[in-house]
Amino acid sequence: MPAPDDNTEPRPAPTTSAAFFDLDKTIIASSSALAFSKPFLRQGLINRRAALKSAYAQLVFALSGADADRTERLRAEISRMCAGWDAAQVKAIVNETLHDVVAPLVYAEATELIERHKAEGRDVIVLSATGEEVVRPIADMLGVTHSMGSRMKIVDGRYSGQLDFYCYGEYKAVAARRLAAEHGYDLAECHAYTDSSTDLPLLEVVGHPHVVNPDKALRRIAQERGWPVHTFTNPVSPRTRIPSSATTTAVAVGLGVSAVAAGATLFGLSRRRNKESRHKESPSRD
Repeated sequence: MPAPDDNTEPRPAPTTSAAFFDLDKTIIASSSALAFSKPFLRQGLINRRAALKSAYAQLVFALSGADADRTERLRAEISRMCAGWDAAQVKAIVNETLHDVVAPLVYAEATELIERHKAEGRDVIVLSATGEEVVRPIADMLGVTHSMGSRMKIVDGRYSGQLDFYCYGEYKAVAARRLAAEHGYDLAECHAYTDSSTDLPLLEVVGHPHVVNPDKALRRIAQERGWPVHTFTNPVSPRTRIPSSATTTAVAVGLGVSAVAAGATLFGLSRRRNKESRHKESPSRD
């Protein structure tokens, strides 16, 4: 019987911890949907009336803070808006625009943290209320290990307007526990990063919670509990920081629950601000 090979390299120890990241305003400087609002409008998936309506709803939500009732009403409105959309058309639009319009929104500080956690042997996971078919290609672009987003049912190639899973609030903690069970993470050794107080259940389920550009409620909680507060201010395309192989992953894209309303909202508001700005800058004709 041959002797065992003494030169056999030991297998690497399994990863026992992970870093969970929210997406919007944590990894990227705005809504992940903002990148797609203009092509969605141009391709006729949303119209200006819908953009203005969702803009009002999103503005009220933003000004009044994270409120579960308002969030649920907005979720229901978004689901109705997406019902009937052709998933293949959405896939094509996102596939064509992802790297051009999302990459410049990525915080340099976030990419540095992601690379640091990977270097320290942790898996990196993106959890977002945005549809998983949008979240997944962004996660691939960033070179992270896993991702999970909201899932909308597709019937005969079109979005039905019904949700299979809403990756929001307490359900992000559910997703974290599920992934920990599947991959053997010790949640007490895991990190989590988010900007929103609605993600408090996720922060409470890990041993190392962090807040990033937090809303008022989350900043107060972080101060009371002594959690680290990070300020991210520098959006830089990850193309200059992440190996090109991470950006060539095949993209399978559709749209989930929260992507479009936020995009339509911010696009409508942006157009209005730009128009007002140009008016102020133009010389007076008096």
